[in-house]
Amino acid sequence: MAEPSDFSFTLGARMDGAHGRTGTIHTPHGDIQTPAYIPVGTKATVKAVLPEVVKDLGAQAVLSNAYHLYLQPGPELLDLHGGLGKFMNWDGPTFTDSGGFQVMSLGSGFKKVIDMTGPEAQGKVGSDDAVAPGKERLANVDDDGVWFTSHINGDRLRFTPEVSMTIQHQLGADVMMAFDELTTLHNSRGYQEESLERTRRWAQRSLDEHARLTEQRSHRPYQALYGVIQGAQYEDLRRKACRDLREMRAEFNGVEAGFDGYGLGGAFEKENLGTIVGWCAEELPEDKPRHLLGISEPDDLFAAIEAGADTFDAVSPTRVGRTGAFYTEYGRINLPRAEFAADLSPLQDGCDCYTCANYSKAYIRHLIKADEILAGTLMSIHNLRFTVRLVDDIRQSIIDGDFHEFKDQMLGRYYNQQKRPV
Repeated sequence: MAEPSDFSFTLGARMDGAHGRTGTIHTPHGDIQTPAYIPVGTKATVKAVLPEVVKDLGAQAVLSNAYHLYLQPGPELLDLHGGLGKFMNWDGPTFTDSGGFQVMSLGSGFKKVIDMTGPEAQGKVGSDDAVAPGKERLANVDDDGVWFTSHINGDRLRFTPEVSMTIQHQLGADVMMAFDELTTLHNSRGYQEESLERTRRWAQRSLDEHARLTEQRSHRPYQALYGVIQGAQYEDLRRKACRDLREMRAEFNGVEAGFDGYGLGGAFEKENLGTIVGWCAEELPEDKPRHLLGISEPDDLFAAIEAGADTFDAVSPTRVGRTGAFYTEYGRINLPRAEFAADLSPLQDGCDCYTCANYSKAYIRHLIKADEILAGTLMSIHNLRFTVRLVDDIRQSIIDGDFHEFKDQMLGRYYNQQKRPV
């Protein structure tokens, strides 16, 4: 019978003077060595890359989106296949988010979560009705749930904590997220407080429905549920959210249990990432894993890990790859530049990825200029491998006790504080 004890987290090495640590997340579909980068496969695919290749690149799990899979092809079909992993031919652990991100992205139209303070926000900060220029509101929140307007066909859709839990159980992911409301940096303090209380109530409803569905679907492997922490950039709200979620319980087959882990969500300025993760690490139980939802660049990875994040997802490696940029130890580079037109070297010397072993900058640049789909595949392979390898190296540096030295060296090179060799 499926039960919470089928999922666990084992602590490993700890960093001196920081919350960073290594560990192992044990799931029914395999272990995840942490800290770990989780590639994003929104619609049951990491864009432009075969699942088998994602695994070969060293990725330990993938994350998909409950809202998008609800629209296409529908969770019932994935359930029929035996879950997300079997559906997409991925035999490792899987994560799903709850639809909470779409509450923000379809509601206000803003796509960025970290550092949502660019030109598009001018004149709108503090407005609870802020909508990005050229966008219309496709999500409307009330205390019971959210009405979505499908961006595909205009259908009106109702999401509640119970609906989100039903969808995610049908998707069959090893790790699910409680339904939450993602606010923006434009919302007032008053709205952040109101939203946090709504998210707290939704979290308890998610946990209760998760317990009911776990018992009902005992023929399936146990699926872990993470409570999601909101509170924007307010320390008191973040800490309150952690304490509230930490204390929540539901009854699983006569035994009380809480959340299996915690998701750190919400909007914040980039420079506050480590501080906010650190507040949460101080409040959350040490024996439960922490997942940071949606981060980006190498400095974000170091900040998150040092502050206590165990896993994190990011679309950046594949997204920037499809737009012609690739990662190197000396920074992110745009391949369409003319200087690479006859460059026969790989994207990065010494890289062990398939792309660098077989193709030159000149060839891949040609594919980009010719608008060939293969360009996105080759660039994404390299960027995924770069990110997975970087996090593997960070994990090893924590074990070896030289995290800070490795961080200074790597970020010094990446952000051009050290010169690229000629």
